[in-house]
Amino acid sequence: MRESAKKRILLFAALLAAIGAFIALGIYRSEAEPRDRRTVRLAYLPITHALPLFAEKEMETPDGPVKIELIKYGSWPELMDALNTGRVDGASVLIELAVKAREQGINLKAATLAHKDGNIIVTLPEIDSVEDLRGKVFAIPHKQSTHKLLLDELLAAHGMTESDLKVVEMTPPEMPAALAQKRIAGYCVAEPFGALAVVNGTGKVFARADELWHDSPCCALVFNGDFVRENETLARETVKAYLDASEQLTHVPESRAEIAGHFLKTNAAVLEKSFDWISYDDLAIREDMYDELTTRMKEAGLLQHTPPYEEFVARNLLP
Repeated sequence: MRESAKKRILLFAALLAAIGAFIALGIYRSEAEPRDRRTVRLAYLPITHALPLFAEKEMETPDGPVKIELIKYGSWPELMDALNTGRVDGASVLIELAVKAREQGINLKAATLAHKDGNIIVTLPEIDSVEDLRGKVFAIPHKQSTHKLLLDELLAAHGMTESDLKVVEMTPPEMPAALAQKRIAGYCVAEPFGALAVVNGTGKVFARADELWHDSPCCALVFNGDFVRENETLARETVKAYLDASEQLTHVPESRAEIAGHFLKTNAAVLEKSFDWISYDDLAIREDMYDELTTRMKEAGLLQHTPPYEEFVARNLLP
């Protein structure tokens, strides 16, 4: 036998042996393992605004109708890409991002709010008035956010606009450090990042969401529309468990920090402080609330055409 033929035979034998080893170890499979039909993949950012998701996961039982798979993301654009393309079934997400996606023709369905209020405007301790922010750098996590709308409300009440400041987008974990280093004069973002600066003494509560826009919506539980169409019963069970978890957070507030501590790398004092200005009760997305939200978005230049309420809000998923 020629030497080249021998080498080919030996190489083929080695390849067969390698494939056999993969099969034996369970690493190689001709087909993916079937997904549990009760599993719902829900995306989140590590913030207290996603606490109902965490509580739902904590309250899950082995024989329950829903099995939650939580998938963590580091930024809103990453999370929205996963939601829009169906890599996840649903998410706790900024409601403005979901409304904007729906305006752009992406099939998303909002089931319920994640919370109400829950945001603060944090500034350097020496900022005593809104006028003191003039010309300074102020951070928000995304322009399509309640945080931007709250800043607009604060400025408008004092005859100012964003053009009087330098407004920048920044990831939430960066903001407390940026404030401590005085690279920014203030920020508005999801918790616990506002409370972190307050507890550390590097920032102060300049204004609360409930003072600027009472019962303001912020994050919502939003599903990919294709998932809802194909799994309506499972989606409805997911929403029911989510609202049950929200009830637990409302009526047993001492459970909040404990549950959050299982998912967020934040000390207890910061978590407790962050719960001072957030509500997890009465999370229905009412039509009047939606109208006010989309009106504010239009006035801020974030929305051109309002998606109809009945197309965006999936009331059929509520218990």
